[in-house]
Amino acid sequence: MMSSQSERTPLLSDRPPRPDAEPSNEDGDTSKTSPSPSGRRTTGLREIVLFVWALAATAGVVVLAVVLQHRSSTSQPAQPISPTDPVAGSPYSTTSPPVVKKKKRNLIFMVSDGMGPASLSLTRSFRQFVSGLPMDDTLTLDRHFWGSSRTRSTNSWVTDSAAGATAFSCGRKSYNGAIGMLPGHKPCGTVLEAAKRRGFHTGLVVTTDLTDATPACFASHVDYRMQMDEIALQEVGEGPLGRVVDLMLGGGRCHFLPNTTAGGCRADGVDVVRLATEKHGFAYKGDRKGFDELRRGKNVSLPLLGLFAATDIPFEVDRRHMSDVYPSLSEMAEAALTALDAATRDSDEGFFLMIEGSRIDHAAHFNDPAAHVREVLEYDKTFKLVLDFLEKSDTEGVLVATSDHETGGLATAWQAPNELPVYDWHPSVLARANASAEHCARLLLQHVSSYPAEPERALMDWINQELVIRRLGIPDALEMELSALATNPAAALVIFSKMISQRARVGWSTHGHSAVDVNVYSSGGPGTEKIRGNVENTDIGKFLAEYLDVDVDEITKELQGKLVAQQKEVPEKQISVEEQELRRLGGQVGVEWREKFGM
Repeated sequence: MMSSQSERTPLLSDRPPRPDAEPSNEDGDTSKTSPSPSGRRTTGLREIVLFVWALAATAGVVVLAVVLQHRSSTSQPAQPISPTDPVAGSPYSTTSPPVVKKKKRNLIFMVSDGMGPASLSLTRSFRQFVSGLPMDDTLTLDRHFWGSSRTRSTNSWVTDSAAGATAFSCGRKSYNGAIGMLPGHKPCGTVLEAAKRRGFHTGLVVTTDLTDATPACFASHVDYRMQMDEIALQEVGEGPLGRVVDLMLGGGRCHFLPNTTAGGCRADGVDVVRLATEKHGFAYKGDRKGFDELRRGKNVSLPLLGLFAATDIPFEVDRRHMSDVYPSLSEMAEAALTALDAATRDSDEGFFLMIEGSRIDHAAHFNDPAAHVREVLEYDKTFKLVLDFLEKSDTEGVLVATSDHETGGLATAWQAPNELPVYDWHPSVLARANASAEHCARLLLQHVSSYPAEPERALMDWINQELVIRRLGIPDALEMELSALATNPAAALVIFSKMISQRARVGWSTHGHSAVDVNVYSSGGPGTEKIRGNVENTDIGKFLAEYLDVDVDEITKELQGKLVAQQKEVPEKQISVEEQELRRLGGQVGVEWREKFGM
C-alpha cells in the first residue's frame, strides 16, 4: 500500500520523501531496501529530466499546432515577393508549402471628382437644413471616414483629374493630362486591366463622358486627355490589350458616333458604337428607354455599353426634373452592381467596378454651390447603396472611395469687400434654387438666339422672372446684375453662380483645382488599414491591386513592349492642360465665356 501511494506522488512534489516509502528499483522490484543518499540524488535528477522533457514536448506541440492553423487560414503575403527572393516562406521558395489562394472577392472603387473636405461641411449642413435634422446628423460618408490623401502630380503641386486617376489606376505618379501614361509617355498597366486578365469582370459607371479623364485612365493609354476619339476606341476594345471592360454606363455618346451622324462629335467618320457591337460583342443602350430595359441590372447581357447623354448627364438638380430622359448615378450604379454580381455568381473571381460622381467637379469649376451640394448628396446616396450591396452579398467585398483633387477652393464663408467678417452662411439660399447656373445659362443663350432683337429692358425682365426668381430662387436681384446678364449672355454661368454664392455667403478661391488634401472613405475589410491616416494617392492605387491580388507590373511590361515601339512623335506644340480643361467644359453652354473668365 505504501508503494502504491508513493507512485501517485507528483514529480518534484514540494513534500519531502516519506521515510517509510518503498522506492522501486529500475526493474520494478518493490522489495524493501534502505535508500542511500546517492540513490535519492539519482531519482531526483531523473524526475527533473523527465519533467523538462515533458514541458518541452508540450510546448513544441502547441507551437506546431498554432503554425499549422495559421498557414491553413491565411493567404499569400500582403506584399508580393520577388521570384528571386530567397527568403524562407516565400510563395516561390521550393521549400515552402503551397500558398493558399485568396478567396473570391469584389472591389468597388468610388471617385468623387473635385470633392474636398469643405464640400462635406457644406452638404451636411444643407441636408440638416432642408430635412429639419438635428445638428449631430451626418452623411453616410462621414460615418465611414478613413483618412486623407495627398494629391500632387509629377509636374505640379496641383493635380488634374488625369494624373490623379492614373495614380489610382496604375499606382504611379504622372504628369497632368496623362491617361494611363507615365512620365516619358510610357504606358502603365491599370488595376482594371490586370483584374480582367486575372478573370475578374470589370465595369465603369460615370456621370460625365465615358471618355473623360477618370474612366479613361482605367481602360486606355494616350498622351493627353483631350484625345477622346482615341480613348473611345480603346475603351470598346481597339486598344493594345483588346477589350478589358465588361460594362460601361455614362455619357459621352458624341465621341462614339461618326462626324457624319447627327449627334457625333468625332473628328473622323469612325462609328465606334458599331465597332463595339459588331466586332467586340457589346450590347448597346443609348437612351432612357434602353436603360429601363435593363431592369436595374436584372436584364443585362455583357459586355454592355450604355451612353445616356450626348456629353455629360445633367447636374442632379436639373436631372431630377428630366428623370424620364436621364438615369441618375445611383440608378446606374445599382444596375452595374446587379449585373456584375449575376455575371460572377458561378465564377472563381468576383468583379472590379469604378463609380465616379463626375459632376461634383463641374459644379465646383462653375462655383455653383446649389448644384454642388446636390451632386454630393447623390454621391452619398450611391455610397450607401454600395454599402448595402456589400452587406447583403455572399462574396467578400470592399468599398474604397476618395477624390482625385479638390476643385474651386471652396469655403463655407464669404466676406464682401470693405465688410467685417460675418460668422454665418445661408443654406436656405441653396435650398430655394431648383436649377443649376449651367441650365439657366443654357436657357438664356437659347432665348437670345430665338429673340436677337429683343430690347435690353425686356430681356432683363425676362431674365429676372424666368431664370433668377423662378429657377434660382433669388427675389432681390440687383439692376447691375440683370444688366450684366442681358448685355453679356456668354458670361451668364459665372454671373448666376456668383449671385447664388454671395447671397449664401459661400466662398470660392478659383475656377480650377486646389492642392488641398482630400478625404478617403471605406467600408473597411481586409488590408484597408494600409490606407488609414494620411497617404499618397498612389497608395490607394497600390491597395486596389493588392486587394485583388493582381499583377499590374506584368501588364505594364506588356503594354510598353507593344506601345513604345509604335509610339508616334509628340507634336511640337501640345495643347496646354488649362486649354484642355477649357475645351472639356465647353460642350453644353459655350467656350467663349470660360475663356473670357479664365477657366
